[in-house]
Amino acid sequence: MTRIILSGCFGRMGGVITGCVKERSDCEIVAGVDIGSGTADFPVYKSFADVQESADVLIDFSHPSALDGILSYVTEKKIPAVMATTGYTPAQVEKLKATSGVIPLFFSANMSIGVNLIAELAAKAARVLEGSFDVEIVEMHHNQKIDAPSGTALMLADTISDAMQSKPHYEFDRHSKRAKRDKNEIGIHAVRGGTIVGEHQVIFAGLDEIITISHSARSKELFAVGALNAALFLQGKAPGLYSMRELIAEK
Repeated sequence: MTRIILSGCFGRMGGVITGCVKERSDCEIVAGVDIGSGTADFPVYKSFADVQESADVLIDFSHPSALDGILSYVTEKKIPAVMATTGYTPAQVEKLKATSGVIPLFFSANMSIGVNLIAELAAKAARVLEGSFDVEIVEMHHNQKIDAPSGTALMLADTISDAMQSKPHYEFDRHSKRAKRDKNEIGIHAVRGGTIVGEHQVIFAGLDEIITISHSARSKELFAVGALNAALFLQGKAPGLYSMRELIAEK
């Protein structure tokens, strides 16, 4: 039985993860940490310094501002962590990488296996189509999402860029200038509205043909399941920065 500390337990994803854990027999939530208020079937603390329970792994779906406290806690307790919060700055990502030299960390901009599979497919397409197809990424989310573009859209762009010989630049604001599209760019577009859980399209537009690779998330449960699978995956792992790519490779 894997014992979990859930950071951000009163948030939307925290509630989904709590519900998923109740239906599983391989893990349990022993404590939560959240500055907000709510009810839970486990002890919830405002600060990591107050947590009394022992755990095997921490799952974080909170806010980038909580990062330093989380990393200090898991480093002190020597427990692995699944970092599922989005919106980290480049400096914060560097902190994650540094901490992964001490403990195992799982970090992915999207916890869906499906999204990470389309990232691999997009990378393959980029290697084959580079130079003759333009690449555009469109992401759509609910009207409460704060960051734009989504971390997943940036992950897709980075995966495609890594696969290309000529490194592209990212275009976020094409409407502000009057100029032809640069061949060496990836356009990234954000749509916000309603209750859209998450839609991502990678468009390869060439001469007289268009190839679209897409993923549609119909509920937040798929992200919760991915985070829980990542938590189990980390058990027994050596220090390092892990992602969905390693988890998928084990399947």
